[in-house]
Amino acid sequence: MAIRALSTAQEATSPGGDGHYDADTHIGGRIRELRKAHGRTLADVAAEVGISVSYLSQIERDVSRLPIGVLKQIADALGVHMNWFFHSGNEGPERERDVIVRAANRRNLTFTGLGITEELLSPTLSAPLELLISTIHPGADSEFYAHDGAEAGLVMQGTLQLWVGERHFQLATGDSFAFASSEPHRCANLGKRPAKVLWVITPPHY
Repeated sequence: MAIRALSTAQEATSPGGDGHYDADTHIGGRIRELRKAHGRTLADVAAEVGISVSYLSQIERDVSRLPIGVLKQIADALGVHMNWFFHSGNEGPERERDVIVRAANRRNLTFTGLGITEELLSPTLSAPLELLISTIHPGADSEFYAHDGAEAGLVMQGTLQLWVGERHFQLATGDSFAFASSEPHRCANLGKRPAKVLWVITPPHY
């Protein structure tokens, strides 16, 4: 379940003393994969941030230093906290990268004001699908939204209220579902304990 307005409690890696992040931090590739997952162009994001397309392209290719202020603006344009770019999810041995996400390396996200937290299980957002676990706290409600693609899920714990178009379903632990993401959909937790849901979304939609 991909909702754009989010924050995280984790601390970001510190920049150098001059207020820039060096190209060798590999932030650029993470910016590019998130931008593409949002379906946004270089020109679109560059215009919102107020920088040139060529400069943003250089940032994404890790060939230009990145001021903190520009990174903050890029993060805002893509709907994430800056910390997103410092936790790749695949920081283990090289042979595991782009294949394995160890539990300690998951990117943890909190959706501001919605009572929903998520753990990204996919090692990259540039692959055809996205895998994550949502924890939907009592009283949380995602509200309706729609996007391209398809998604499916499994309720791992608790109960979940799910709306797909005009249809409403109440799901219990062990129930699963699938639907076209182009239909307006919404989920909520009206229970007394957190609900945990395993989601598969294609294409990735952060």
